[in-house]
Amino acid sequence: MTVEQNDLTMRPITGREELDLFSQLPYVFNEELADDLAAGRRRPAWMWVALRGDQLLARAAWWSRRDRDAPFILDILDIDDSAADPDRVDIGVRLLQTATAATLPNGARPPEYSRFVPPDWRENAATRQAVEDRMTVLERAGAQLFVERLRWDWRPQSPVPEPGGRLAFRPVHDAEELMALMALALDGTLDAHSRDDLTRMSVHEAAVKHYEEELARYTSPRDWWRIATLPGGEPVGFIIPARNDYNPIIAYLAVLPAHRGNGYIDDILAEGTRILAEQNVPRIRASTDLGNTPMANAFRRAGYLNFEREINMTWS
Repeated sequence: MTVEQNDLTMRPITGREELDLFSQLPYVFNEELADDLAAGRRRPAWMWVALRGDQLLARAAWWSRRDRDAPFILDILDIDDSAADPDRVDIGVRLLQTATAATLPNGARPPEYSRFVPPDWRENAATRQAVEDRMTVLERAGAQLFVERLRWDWRPQSPVPEPGGRLAFRPVHDAEELMALMALALDGTLDAHSRDDLTRMSVHEAAVKHYEEELARYTSPRDWWRIATLPGGEPVGFIIPARNDYNPIIAYLAVLPAHRGNGYIDDILAEGTRILAEQNVPRIRASTDLGNTPMANAFRRAGYLNFEREINMTWS
């Protein structure tokens, strides 16, 4: 599908042969596009460009899991920041609206938007303008800010955290045990996505949703998953070290409400970090909401660096 508006052409790319065109605007995901297309995580029909002649003015693209037939997240939305064109935000809005109407099922709620930005993006005028221009495009298309997240990176050059000795760790018995503990951990959660889920479903339903839609999909070994217990066996929390399509990650960490405030978060994170470090991984990635101060402080104490932030925006 090609849409002409005045001197602007908006269309999806034709295939891998147009990746050079699509990649003319810089973003960290450019180097992953070819692999994502080959793996089925992206499709040419989900990767749209706005052109004036052969000049790329804006682009938008969705990502999805390999086993899904519909876009899962809008993770690329760019306009040409180098252009002095005062209409660049308008062009972004027109492209996003056109691409959304052509790509998503009629009446479907658009997927969440995600954008990785520098950790100090507000402190650099040019970077702040670029981020805010994209947010303006989303806002004019009907989205609003949902949450800002901190992205963390641990490297082998950092010391591997030592066991604290206060907790014991054992494998997860089965999915039912983990979902039951997840349901307990949702009480008082500071995670924005979990809090949003709890406005629309029960605690049990939210735990099942997160397990089935995220944790159960990881193909990394499940014997990496750990339940943290007191010496007598009472569960204190759990951690899910895993590997996604791109990196080793700390996928989930929780301390149960009855045991919060005792510093157990450090012991649990240390265990997950050690499990992945033993696999000789080049890095470990993790993320947490900007407002989740206890989790952020735990990552800092464990030697993780805040290398990026993530902007999430959603549609009502």
